[in-house]
Amino acid sequence: MILNIIAIFLCLAILVMAVIAVIHKKLIIAIIASGVVSLFASIIFLLLAAPDVAMTEAAIGSGLTTIIFFYVLNKIRKESNG
Repeated sequence: MILNIIAIFLCLAILVMAVIAVIHKKLIIAIIASGVVSLFASIIFLLLAAPDVAMTEAAIGSGLTTIIFFYVLNKIRKESNG
């Protein structure tokens, strides 16, 4: 029962963060929100007894992708400033 409540809470948090990632004007906030979506998805995968998928989602989806997004954003800002 408690796992169902946690899963529902995480699903609602994923939906909220996904909406924030899509509609927010600041790119940094959108990147962080998309990383949080991946992190919460990895927790849901862990609750569903799929630890291999959860580890992959946490490493690639939440970690590596967010770092790459910040790297690209930094490169774009440096090139646009001259």
